[in-house]
Amino acid sequence: MRLRLWYSPGNAMRTSRLAVLLAAGCAAVFVAAFVFAQEGPQTPSSDTVAKPRKPADTEAPPEQQTIPSEYHKKDEVPEATFRSNATTVSVDVAVLDNKGRFIPNIPADRFRILEDNVPQKIETNAKGEAPMTVCLLIEFSAKYQWYGSQTWYQTLTAAYGFAQSLKKEDYIAIIAYDMRTEILSDFSTDRMKTYEGLQRLRIPGFSEANLYDALVDTEERMENIEGRKAIVLLSSGVDTFSKLTFDKARKRIQEAGVPIFAISLMQALRIMAEGRMSGPQDLTFLQADNQMKTFAKETGGQSYFPRFYGEFPGIYQSISEALRNEYTFTYHPTNQARDGSFRRIKVELVNPANNEPLRVVDEKQKPIKYQIIAKQGYKAPREVE
Repeated sequence: MRLRLWYSPGNAMRTSRLAVLLAAGCAAVFVAAFVFAQEGPQTPSSDTVAKPRKPADTEAPPEQQTIPSEYHKKDEVPEATFRSNATTVSVDVAVLDNKGRFIPNIPADRFRILEDNVPQKIETNAKGEAPMTVCLLIEFSAKYQWYGSQTWYQTLTAAYGFAQSLKKEDYIAIIAYDMRTEILSDFSTDRMKTYEGLQRLRIPGFSEANLYDALVDTEERMENIEGRKAIVLLSSGVDTFSKLTFDKARKRIQEAGVPIFAISLMQALRIMAEGRMSGPQDLTFLQADNQMKTFAKETGGQSYFPRFYGEFPGIYQSISEALRNEYTFTYHPTNQARDGSFRRIKVELVNPANNEPLRVVDEKQKPIKYQIIAKQGYKAPREVE
């Protein structure tokens, strides 16, 4: 059999066009692959820190759909009620002197825990040094941190400095926020992954700083992590565009109960600009400082407002001592009602002999002023039926 190829100007033109289209398509695929390789792996903002998000509901295929029950009437379905065990509450407590140093070796019987002003029986207690799990939550927006600015430099200095202050067994994750949160590195003891995440803090994007949304999102992600955990917040304290209000964010942060150690940015610049700022601007920053103090105090953390770079090492040490050298207590609350209410916790140091406030002294028997750092409450579980 002989095959004959017919040539005509029309056939040649169509063949030429087809070749050009195929060449262009191959070139586009090659360029896209090259660009993707240059960009490196991208971390989606929905990737979680410790707590996976629930995937969107999708319809199950026919073979996976529920098999109809043999019962057809409601009164034929047997009722079942499931109840969990008694509630156990864990409270991490740090006792610091007037210089922010941890006070060790306080006997367990000197502590008193009240829940809604009702004394509770402490079941277990522990103390000593332990590794910590920390999420470094960083405000990084074009509102104050444009490339090369003083605030940009201060943010990077504080972030890298804190990462370098950790011990090798400590876990750290990095989250940055502007209009939304973005996970730069997940929890790891590998410092190279941490520094790779911090390397992405170069050019800020949006000029929004959604503090409330970012804090609540991070708190809820870390809520179920075991052990000594905390959020270290590097922020101006200003919120510009959050979906949540301050009151709603405050309530949800209290319920999650992850300690927040807030480090304020731009303190020195604000002091230098005091005479040139308008009334509303000054009020905005005063409100920002108050918000940072409130979030830290109500979660059992601390707030810091450094004016000089030399203050940062002392802040890192204070955070480390407060987290590593904690007293951990557990108790079964006298109120076992599962009503989802918020229960307030108060921790005191008392003398068991006379039930009066405990007097703490130093080596020279001089009284020491101390403060007790602990979360201010928790949300009771609801009945599961």
